[in-house]
Amino acid sequence: MGSLQSETNNTFGVIMELQQLDIANDDAALSNRTTDHHHHQIKTSSDQMVLNTPDPPTFWHELLSTIKEPLCSKKKENIHTKNINHCSSFLLTLFPILRWGRHYKLSMFKNDFMSGLTLASLSIPQSIGYANLAKLDPQYGLYTSVVPPLIYALMGSSRDLAIGPVAVVSLLISSLVPEIQDPATDPVAYTKLVFTVTFFTGVFQASFGFFRLGFLVDFLSHAAIVGFMAGAAIVIGLQQLKGLLGITHFTTKTDVVSVLKSVFRSLLHEPWHPLNFVLGCSFLIFLLIARHVGRRNKKLFWLPAIGPLISVVLSTLIVYLTKADKHGVNIVKHIDAGINPISATKLQLTGPHVAQAAKTGLICAIIALTEAIAVGRSFASIKGYHLDGNTEMVAMGFMNVAGSLTSCYVATGSFSRTAVNFSAGCQTVVSNIVMAITVILSLELLTKLLYYTPTAILASIILSALPGLIDINEALHIWKVDKLDFLACIGAFFGVLFASVEIGLLIAISISFGKILLHAIRPGVELIGRIPRTDMFCEITQYPMATKAPPGILTISVNTALLCFANANFVRQRIMRWVKEEEENNGTEESTRVKERVQVVILDLSIVMNIDTSGISALEELHKNLLLHGIGLAVANPKWQVIHKLKLAKFVDKIGKERIFLTVGEAVEGCLGSKLVANSEIINC
Repeated sequence: MGSLQSETNNTFGVIMELQQLDIANDDAALSNRTTDHHHHQIKTSSDQMVLNTPDPPTFWHELLSTIKEPLCSKKKENIHTKNINHCSSFLLTLFPILRWGRHYKLSMFKNDFMSGLTLASLSIPQSIGYANLAKLDPQYGLYTSVVPPLIYALMGSSRDLAIGPVAVVSLLISSLVPEIQDPATDPVAYTKLVFTVTFFTGVFQASFGFFRLGFLVDFLSHAAIVGFMAGAAIVIGLQQLKGLLGITHFTTKTDVVSVLKSVFRSLLHEPWHPLNFVLGCSFLIFLLIARHVGRRNKKLFWLPAIGPLISVVLSTLIVYLTKADKHGVNIVKHIDAGINPISATKLQLTGPHVAQAAKTGLICAIIALTEAIAVGRSFASIKGYHLDGNTEMVAMGFMNVAGSLTSCYVATGSFSRTAVNFSAGCQTVVSNIVMAITVILSLELLTKLLYYTPTAILASIILSALPGLIDINEALHIWKVDKLDFLACIGAFFGVLFASVEIGLLIAISISFGKILLHAIRPGVELIGRIPRTDMFCEITQYPMATKAPPGILTISVNTALLCFANANFVRQRIMRWVKEEEENNGTEESTRVKERVQVVILDLSIVMNIDTSGISALEELHKNLLLHGIGLAVANPKWQVIHKLKLAKFVDKIGKERIFLTVGEAVEGCLGSKLVANSEIINC
């Protein structure tokens, strides 16, 4: 009896355990169904997020917004105050002085006043020398240090930038304009043409700023500018041999071979006076020593700044007292007194040379903007304020247009004078105003005293400023970091040195474009895998610890911002090559091929910002090729413009809306969940 009762109890216990197990299994199945339903809801929600995004703005809408952005505020105002606020915003954008001028203090003016005087002591002799380099009369260099700085003070956003003539732009003028008009045969026509080039330079610069076309300036890369500046510095230095040696007849070409030939020919066949060389070299040594001392001791920054003025004063006194001009020393002679005369009627906006003047103006505009913005941003980063590139372009444009109407040639920001201005403790661009007023006083009162200034001193002043244009350490850094960038650097250097300024710029831009095209036509198409313990998918070649997707799924990243006609076929071929390589690596046994062959290709388009019709055609052809091999195609994280165009082209309908995913992780899970293998027949996701 007891045994029967025990067996009954055991049987009842087994039945209860089986019932509990069935309940647990039912709960698990219900839980799995709930989870699957939840995942399905998430997938559906992700599909809706990707596929139901609003249409992106049209090209014309973006263009109008780009033009309107720098001119008008984006804030929504009351209709009664809207026009007033737009006008106020426009004026504050166009004239930054209205913004910071309200907070200007007397203590700031003290610093700006001293900085302006220090700046003028450097600017006056340099301006005369740079005018000579540009094959213009000396007074035009001084004029260029009056009106452009005043206009820039009203419209510029840099606190430190010193405006005036610079060596590189003066070289451009002297190398490009004589190809149109010879300054030796008709100096008046040459001067008028320079004013016209300056006008076009200003128009182009202002247009770049208003229409936000600053990217045109970026076609000259940093590496190209380093090489161009170094080549230009050497050419400028060789051209100063004319003034340093007192040579009368000199070549108008700028390449190093022509310059050296002209120097040797003049020394061998023409009389030259060693006193010019002795005087120029003596003060050049003084200027270089002053420059070295100023760099070693920051408190003596004023020494290299005032050095050129000291050199001019002392050399002028020496020539005047010793009558050295009668013994072969070349002097400046007459400089027109008075402030800038109006030159609006001298602009040659009609005639046979307008197109050439416009082309020269475009080149000068790009070079001048590149130098000024690079210098301005360097010192802005030191002081911790923002420099608005478009505002700078507009300011540069207006100041050069105004300069062309007031007997100035192309002005821009000078690195050497900006460094002096910064070291002198300037607070705002009021230092430019002080400098301009000082130059005006010099034009009115001191031009007669400059009659006996030797041209060799002007050459030595320019030569002393050239080492700042040659940055060997930066060139070595470029070589170390990027060999293609160094190729652009060295191409610009040798182009300027042995051909011409135009050829050097053309080589630099061509190499830069070549670099862009090389990266555009051969973008990275790489396998990606999941980083352990994360949902991130990264390139396996860069992160070896990343694990590949489960067998049968191939995840590939397309690393290009624009999938277009230039790279679409390359991307398609590279993807098919990855598929072929993956299948070859999966083994040779039939069972292995069936089990692990590629069934789904997931494309990560998170980097692709836009696509054209050629790119869409390549994706369609890729889809067809994959179908022929029994492989499905899925797309993960397409960007706004991309998914919009894929929907318009009906590509989404061709591959199926269920194959568009928000992330690569969701794509892998979705494909695993919908991939069915039955009776050895592969059904694609």
